[in-house]
Order: sequence, then structure tokens, then C-alpha cells
Amino acid sequence: MPILCRVTRGDLTESIHVVFAVAVDETGTVFYSTGDPYYLTCIRSSLKPFQAAATVKAGAVDSAGFSDAELAMMCASHSGEDIHVNTVHSMLNKLGLSTADLECGSHFPSDKITRHKMIKEGKSAESIHNNCSGKHAGMLALAKHLDQGIKGYIQKGHPVQKEIFNLVHELTGLKNIPTETDGCSAPTPFMTLETIARLFQKLAAGNNQKVSRVFDAMCANPILVGGTNRFDSLFIEALAGRGITKIGGESVRGISIKKPSGGSVGIALKVLDGNFRAMSIATMKLLEHLELLNPVELEKLNKFRMKILRNHNQLEIGRIEAIVET
Repeated sequence: MPILCRVTRGDLTESIHVVFAVAVDETGTVFYSTGDPYYLTCIRSSLKPFQAAATVKAGAVDSAGFSDAELAMMCASHSGEDIHVNTVHSMLNKLGLSTADLECGSHFPSDKITRHKMIKEGKSAESIHNNCSGKHAGMLALAKHLDQGIKGYIQKGHPVQKEIFNLVHELTGLKNIPTETDGCSAPTPFMTLETIARLFQKLAAGNNQKVSRVFDAMCANPILVGGTNRFDSLFIEALAGRGITKIGGESVRGISIKKPSGGSVGIALKVLDGNFRAMSIATMKLLEHLELLNPVELEKLNKFRMKILRNHNQLEIGRIEAIVET
């Protein structure tokens, strides 16, 4: 049975979100699966740590002089706060490039305070505010390092994307991976949930130096990976070097956790209807069910375990809660 996220109005169920999930351990064994482990879905931004790892492997992160914070920024789906925009500016400056070279498109920051301030001041959204601008700055670093032109680095046939997919093929063992176009215009693969879980297990395993460097950079810079009050950032902060999580569009998520006794776990989740409101609650219910978080970590993330719903008069009218049927 899948994980069910029940949305209530009063004591009655109004809606249900269905969530599939897969967990893999260091032996490669699927030790937990709910729903269809072979469900094919788009990995979207959950691929970012591995896109960053390809840039590390090629030597582009070091040749650009990027810091660990800037490496973490390459993995971000950020809120567009000052810390994010300033970090991407720093990356572009090191490359001798500008925001005009980013091919991710523009949108206003998702952070409400930043967005409202920009609108009040009459400022326009730029490509650097795009939640994927850090990833694109990393791709530009890889393009410069390969010295085969930076224009069109988002095209599937560009050497940048070939370098990224070479690593994805290496890590997954898959030869033919279907791809489509992401919201930021870069190629994005479709994979089974089991494959995504295996990727994230390798992220925490510690036996691939390039991948481990990305894991460590994300652990050291949680605020850059998401933003203020974002689940990804708060989860990474709560686990204090023991784990990371990365959300992707249409409500897909990968999780990497180092076990206290040694070994590592990779998890993939997908909310089938793509609704983000169910994802954090389902994530917490699954991690609690699998006993992968200690009491201190659970307490730090307690607010994500269930959501109270209120109307415009701030009256409590229902809740969202997850159920794992056994």
C-alpha cells in the first residue's frame, strides 16, 4: 500500500494524496517499498547534487575556484534571498561572466519578503533570481572548463550535458535514460523510484570522492540548498552532517542518510498528483516509520509531521496528516 496523506475538514476526509516511496541500504537491498518501486517519474531538481558532482569530477569546480558554499549553491532550488543571489553573483564573477550568460530564464524569488520588496521597489525579476541559477552557474563553470563554448550549454547535445549524463550513466548503470526539458530548460531524466533511491544511497555512502564532496558541501551549507524555513535546509541542519534531502518539481524527493552504526540509506518519494503540500508530511511519516531519525532530529523537524489547516478567520478547520498502512 502507498503512503496516504489525508486532508480533513473537521473530522471528515476531504482529499487524499497518494505517495510512493522506496528505501535502499548500503548493500543495495530495497528494504522498504510502498506503492510501485518501478514507478517511472521525472527526477527534476533532485538530480542537482549529481549534476554538481559531474562538474567536480571534470575539475571545473576547482578550476573556477569555487568554495564549498558555491558548490552547495549548485545543488540548490533556492528561494532567491540575498544570500542566494550574492553567492551566484560571486560564482559568475569568478568565471568572468554575468547574469546575461545564464540560460535558465527569469522568475521572482519564492521568498515572500524578498519578492514583495522587489515589487515595491519596482525591480524586475532576473535570471539570477531563478531557483536554478546556482546549478546554471555550475554548468557555465563546466562549459568554460571544457573550453567548447558556453552558449547553448542547456542543449542535450552540448558537452556540458554529455559530461553530466556520463556520470548519471556511470552511477545508475543505465544505458538509455529518457529525458525531457526541465523548467529551467536543462535536460531532465525520467527514472524509476528505485533508481533514484540508489543514486541517493551512493551520495551518502562515502566511497566516491566526487559525490561525497557534494554531500559534505550541502551538509555544511544548508541555508543555500533551499532557504529560510524551507524543509530541505531545516532537514540538513537538523541532521548536522548525517543527511541531506533534495526536492524536485512536481513533488519528487531524494534523501541520503548516514546510519550511526555505519552504512547509508537512500530514499526516493513521489507524490503522485505532484502536490507539494503533502511531501514534507509524508517524508516525516516515512522516516519516523523506518526509525531513521533520532529523538532530537525528530523534535527539530516536528512542525513538518502534521499541518493544521486554518480558514481566513484563522479558525482551525482541518489538518493534513500522513498514514503508513502496514
